[in-house]
Amino acid sequence: MTTKTVLVTGTSSGIGLATAVALAEAGWRVIATMRDTGRAAALREAAGELPGLEVRALDVTDPASIDACLAGLDRLDAVVNNAGAGHVGTLELDSIEQIRGVLEVNFFGVLNVSKAALPLLRASGGRLLTVTSVGGVVGQPFNEAYCAAKFAVEGYLESLAPVAAQQGIAVTVVEPAAVASEFVGNVGGTDRGLEQDDRYGPAFAAYLAQVGQAFAAAQPVREAAEVIVATLAAERPPFRVQTSERARAVAALKLADTDGSAVQRATSGWIA
Repeated sequence: MTTKTVLVTGTSSGIGLATAVALAEAGWRVIATMRDTGRAAALREAAGELPGLEVRALDVTDPASIDACLAGLDRLDAVVNNAGAGHVGTLELDSIEQIRGVLEVNFFGVLNVSKAALPLLRASGGRLLTVTSVGGVVGQPFNEAYCAAKFAVEGYLESLAPVAAQQGIAVTVVEPAAVASEFVGNVGGTDRGLEQDDRYGPAFAAYLAQVGQAFAAAQPVREAAEVIVATLAAERPPFRVQTSERARAVAALKLADTDGSAVQRATSGWIA
């Protein structure tokens, strides 16, 4: 059988790194991409002597970078859109430029990569899998811009899925909850201003306490990666997949909440 090829974005750390390694272990040819290949040491160490893993530079916000990364690929069976960036803040304190920047990476970055890959995926009858978040289902306090981007990704791909299916491409979103990775430590935003702000500081402190509790019981990153590998291997992957029971509980809260009141009660409790 022909070895299947998968492109994974954002593989310098976290879910992307673990997914690239797990896919290589499962026999895929893995194009592991990151904006700065100088940060590939952790991936190379984790992969060891695994065959079939190639590191390439790719900036999801730069179409020319994406085209250069895809150049020379005669086959592509799957894409894992994983690259992204967190952001904490709130509308009054964030600049519109900051909010646009979050959308540029987390929403338009997914579209840039997906658009460029679609012809190759159509040729192979492949899979387009995007790592979103439970924050793409349930809006979370002080994650307004990040959740807006993830909501946009989910809405766009849910709308694209039946169109892509007619082209032979299966579209899936994978929704983790808290995962034990470097992601939270790399979150950007106005958190220092929030902590010191008389209007928002107490609510933000309560939010941080809630986040601390969630990440104290975070899902191991390898476990989330294995869900992605299994989804790519499924004969008929569903559109929406959660990586843990916690993620399923959060998603169910929203998807069964037709008037929005259950979500509002839950998230208001996070900042009380």
